[in-house]
Formats: sequence, C-alpha cells, structure tokens
Amino acid sequence: MTRSPRAAAAFFAALAALVAVPAPARATAGDLVCLPPTSSNLTWTPALTATPQTVTVKSTNLFGPCTSTSHPDITSGTFSGTFTVPGRSCLTLAGSGTATSTITWNTGQTSTLALNFTTAIAGAVYTSVNTGVVTGGLFQGDTVISDQSGPATDILTCSLGLGTVSSLTTVGTITFA
Repeated sequence: MTRSPRAAAAFFAALAALVAVPAPARATAGDLVCLPPTSSNLTWTPALTATPQTVTVKSTNLFGPCTSTSHPDITSGTFSGTFTVPGRSCLTLAGSGTATSTITWNTGQTSTLALNFTTAIAGAVYTSVNTGVVTGGLFQGDTVISDQSGPATDILTCSLGLGTVSSLTTVGTITFA
C-alpha cells in the first residue's frame, strides 16, 4: 500500500497539532501520597450506645508524612470538623454516604474534597474507604482514595448492649492522582 506525500504531510501536521496543545495544569498521577501514621479520630458526645440518639461528632484528621511530585513542600495536612448527627448508635457505624472536607496543608494551602465513603466492621476491625475528587484548591481535579482501619472491639461490645463508644481512631493512607 502506498501513501501519497500529501496524505503523509496531512497526517504529520495533525499529529504535530496534537503534540503542540499543552495539557491543562493539574497534578500528575500519583501526585500526593500520605502514609501512616495518617489518621482519623472521631469522638461522640454523648458516647454511642445501642440506642439511637442525636450526637455531636468531632472529627480530627492528621495527614502525614506526605510526599508530592508537583508540590514537594507539602509534607503534612489537617482537617477538623464538628457536626450533629441524629439517630446515631453503635449499630449504625457501618454504612455509606457522602461528605465534603477541606484539608489544610502545612504550607497553608487547602484542598476541598467531595467524597463517597463506605464503612464496615469485619471481625474486630473497623474500615473506612473514601473515594472522590478534589473540587477546589491545591490538586483540583485529582481523584482521591483514602483507606483506613482501626480496632472495633468497643463497637462490638456496644452492639451487644454491654458498653459505649466514645471515640474511634483509624490509621491508613490517602492518595491523590
């Protein structure tokens, strides 16, 4: 099969046009990774029981040590929030839903996240998996995956009506890509 010089020139011109178009500014794949002791601590006031009640939840999240290919000055971050949840008990800690949060990095810059979360209890381990996207700030447009776990002994005891749960700490990783 032979190609005309005109067809070849058109092909290479189109290829050059594609190569010359700059990609939008955004973080690169695997751009940020925060490893353990990256953690999340939840406290409930009043403490959770087997009976549903309205509680105040305080969430404190510490991210780090972190490494970033596009922002090497990012080494850690934090998120803290307090909110009220009706109908919460130790029997309702497993499930799924959505959340938003804003991480403040050690540089003072922020990343706002829109997340889907799934929590589960298997054996004596509580797991929380969050997936979503950075909707604003640093790393905007990146996908986010967070995977953390912690002991569920107090939750299991509470589920039997034999105690309460006042706090839960999980440890894991978060990545932006």
